[in-house]
Amino acid sequence: MQPKNKAVLLADDDRTTRMVLARMLEEDGYRVEQADRGEKCLFMALEKDYDALLIDLNMPTLGGIDLCKRIRNIQRYKNVPVIVITSLDENEKLKEVFDAGATDFINKPVNQVVLHARLKSHLERVVYLREIEKIREYLNRYISAKTQRMVEAYALTGLLPSPELHDVCVMFTDVRGFTAMSQEIDLDELFEKLSRHLGMQVDIVHHFGGYIDKFGGDGLMAIFEGDDKASRACRCALEIVDSLYRVQDQESGLTLQVTGVSLPIGIGIHLGPVLIGNIGSHEHLDYSVIGETVNLASRLCGQADSMVIDVSETVMRAAGEDTTLRFAAPAEISVRGVAEPVRVYKVRRAEDKQQSRETREIDAHQVEHSNTTLSNPS
Repeated sequence: MQPKNKAVLLADDDRTTRMVLARMLEEDGYRVEQADRGEKCLFMALEKDYDALLIDLNMPTLGGIDLCKRIRNIQRYKNVPVIVITSLDENEKLKEVFDAGATDFINKPVNQVVLHARLKSHLERVVYLREIEKIREYLNRYISAKTQRMVEAYALTGLLPSPELHDVCVMFTDVRGFTAMSQEIDLDELFEKLSRHLGMQVDIVHHFGGYIDKFGGDGLMAIFEGDDKASRACRCALEIVDSLYRVQDQESGLTLQVTGVSLPIGIGIHLGPVLIGNIGSHEHLDYSVIGETVNLASRLCGQADSMVIDVSETVMRAAGEDTTLRFAAPAEISVRGVAEPVRVYKVRRAEDKQQSRETREIDAHQVEHSNTTLSNPS
């Protein structure tokens, strides 16, 4: 921490005291500005940004305690050091001083060594807090809020929470033919496009109240909890597909283009019980969601057609009352690891007007395919 880069606002109605304190601070390399009363100090704090404030407790009209309270009501000064200068006979007011939000106090006459040490320590603490906030902000891009809360609890208690059973909606997305693409086009360009592609999905998942459990190379796994989770997951998936089409329109292609190669997506959604907890060793842990619900959602994603959303019957029943959604006639598919055929529904937005000819033809084909599957199960 370099004092010469830090600005200190000094408020005291006594000119001699101000001059002495200003000289001490300037000798330590701080940039000092002065106010001769509390009202002026408040005005200057609103007009400019200061790294620390040094204010006298006993000033006429707007005293140190009231001034400190008002300073703390300014958002950008929530963590800025506010050091109150007091006389020995004013120490009985220290509780009020700290209740007002003061960071510290120093008795008169002020010792330069004490002032230097206290101010330096508090400014270093602010830098540390800002670094922590920046790390927390960046972590939001890498891990879910649920995982962050678990890590914070673990750091404070040293105890890992036991796995918990939750009823959630799991959504998987996956780019079709990605492995083949990676062998045919420039990897740097593919990576940049895929990054934007997944970033868009993450923003949409968060918008619909979900969180990202993990990325899987060219796709992701998202979790939706709480009320209407199935409906929110379906609407989220539809928005992802619609957003991809909007990108495609902008790039004048039928599919999302990467140097003439498309990034078509498939989506699978299932709802059911899962275990949420820590997996791995003490050296490496993954706070994740596991269970048959996850496996089936992944299987549904794997078999979904390009730009199509396949959901389980459980999801369809849970989201069936959402009038913004429409589920096509079901088809039964065989899923690895599941003994009985699984009934799968394709979800689209409900249409306000009469279905288009193309949509009616698609539905007719699906009904025919469904009837064939039901009458001749594999």
